[in-house]
Amino acid sequence: MVLHCERQSMLLQKGVCVVSSGGEAVRGMNWSGLESLLSGVNKYSTAFGRIWLSMVFVFRVMVFVVAAQKVWGDESKDFVCNTRQPGCTNVCYNHIFPISHIRLWALQLIFITCPSLMVIAHVRFREGKDQKYEAEHHGSHLYANPGKKRGGLWWTYLVSLIFKAGFDVSFLYILFRIYHGYDLPRLSKCSLDPCPNTVDCFISRPTEKKIFMLFMVVSSVVCIFMCICEMVYLIGKRIKKLLKIRHDNQRLLFAEQHELTTFAPPRSQYKKTDPTLGDSQLSLNRKEKIREGCTTTTL
Repeated sequence: MVLHCERQSMLLQKGVCVVSSGGEAVRGMNWSGLESLLSGVNKYSTAFGRIWLSMVFVFRVMVFVVAAQKVWGDESKDFVCNTRQPGCTNVCYNHIFPISHIRLWALQLIFITCPSLMVIAHVRFREGKDQKYEAEHHGSHLYANPGKKRGGLWWTYLVSLIFKAGFDVSFLYILFRIYHGYDLPRLSKCSLDPCPNTVDCFISRPTEKKIFMLFMVVSSVVCIFMCICEMVYLIGKRIKKLLKIRHDNQRLLFAEQHELTTFAPPRSQYKKTDPTLGDSQLSLNRKEKIREGCTTTTL
């Protein structure tokens, strides 16, 4: 079911409070500005694109909000190791969490929504070009519908889908490489300096964090699948249209090449012949046809 942009606006205008690793709020982040920019994409998107946009804002952004405020807020404060050596806990935390999940997901959301701005920019460029053409040619338009996915806009839309799917795949790969999978162990071993020996470190709320991380991974995979479906739909529709144009051109060319000349007798003069007739009967039919032609000429 495709959710409308109005519902997305109500959910996103509440804003997001991104929490730093030290447990302090960095700043209030209002997603309504980004949502207002991307809401116009719905007018130029297919059904797959609308579902993708709804999934990004309703599922991924809202889960990002909940994870940032409730689960990942104690990321560094509640990370403990069984040692009192100064600096050991910080070094181990930096080794286990090279980059915060929150910041990685925030970058991912920014990157996957930026390609949609390419489509909006291209449509705005077309509209400005059409207005200029209309002013110079006294009311005639250059584009019947500037938002119609034809020509360069079709390619821009297709490239934006490739970028969105590519960014999602890239961030999933980065997350997998950094954390060696999509799992958060309850216990981690650390033997880096200045730790006196191999120490045990514990992550707070590992089960909750794992659930949220898996949810974000699954939602990313679904968004990638929707992008691929939309690409297949666009390319298939384009191929079908080109084949139809080619077929129509071939029919028109065939009709022009086999057009009857003015010297050919009208089809009403031809008589249907029974294929079972013998040669003698066929010759009689020919004679009868010649006789009718002579009578017509005499008249």
